[in-house]
Amino acid sequence: MVVVVDGGTPSERIAAELRRRITAGELSPGARVPSTRRIMQEWGVAMATATKVLNRLREEGLVRAVPGVGTVVAARRAPAGAAADAARPGTGRDAGRDAGRGASREAERLPGAAGAASARLPRGGERELGRERIVEAAVRVADTEGLAALSMRRVATELGVATMSLYHHVPGKDELLRLMMDKVFGEQPLPGAPAPGWRTGLEEVSRLQWRIYRSHPWLASTMSFTRPVPAPDAALHTERAISALAGLGLSWEEMAQAAVSLAAFTCGLAVHFEREAQAEQDSGMSADEWMARLDDEDRDRLMADPERFPMFDALNRRPEIDLGLDALFEFGLARMLDGVGALIEARGKADGSRLTGNG
Repeated sequence: MVVVVDGGTPSERIAAELRRRITAGELSPGARVPSTRRIMQEWGVAMATATKVLNRLREEGLVRAVPGVGTVVAARRAPAGAAADAARPGTGRDAGRDAGRGASREAERLPGAAGAASARLPRGGERELGRERIVEAAVRVADTEGLAALSMRRVATELGVATMSLYHHVPGKDELLRLMMDKVFGEQPLPGAPAPGWRTGLEEVSRLQWRIYRSHPWLASTMSFTRPVPAPDAALHTERAISALAGLGLSWEEMAQAAVSLAAFTCGLAVHFEREAQAEQDSGMSADEWMARLDDEDRDRLMADPERFPMFDALNRRPEIDLGLDALFEFGLARMLDGVGALIEARGKADGSRLTGNG
């Protein structure tokens, strides 16, 4: 039977195609089905959509999850007359045991499968396993599928090893996130010599943070400014920012608060990188394309009602305004630095060259 769905949601269409492959025999029992990551790449959808696809097929009994392997095609259901065959030799309970043994042997042959043989013999992937390799795999998963998809089991599947083997190197997900955070900050280090001038120095730190968040959209949502984690490469950013403000008449409290406020602003805006990436994958449209397709009636209700929304109405009559994330970052960064400059001036400790950011 071949199932073809022309309409429906993206998850329904993808599930129909995978269902067709299974029922047509293109994917046989025990064979791996595309992972969420593969579904995202092949069909250009978000991680949430890919997850819905596999959940739907799992509910239908077409696929099942195998620890350390991933999602595989489930054994075909017995035909309607199977109950009558149970009484005959070689069928029924004995046949079930035989099938179970066959399934176990098939699972042992799958890469990364956790069967009796693999439990006795160390697999090549586990012999080479180390903290650095685990963290690299975790970053790949988060970059591709989003932070919601990250788990110790998902990383183990990515590496083709048993989940428990990860805990010999990383005690848990919280520690894994800390190591991931430190790794991606370390990938794009600060320049060896600080930039001249307090303003240029703070701009350099903030713009580097912005680039790192853009490279790893999941990162911003892991940051905490009330319960920070000890990540040395990330802490260097705060160290550099406070250093840029030293000797300008600010108290230690003011210097620390200025540095952390700038970092919090950058991080808070960068949270939208992951949200926008997922929305674009779900809808297949960029933010500009989505705005262009808004229903005229909805747009008029917001943008052309001078009594209720006089400012929106006025904006709608002017040339297009850039409200993209990069434009908002540049505007907000400049205004925050203006505020820091005003604070330095109010303390009366900086000379004119320092106030211009050249001291």
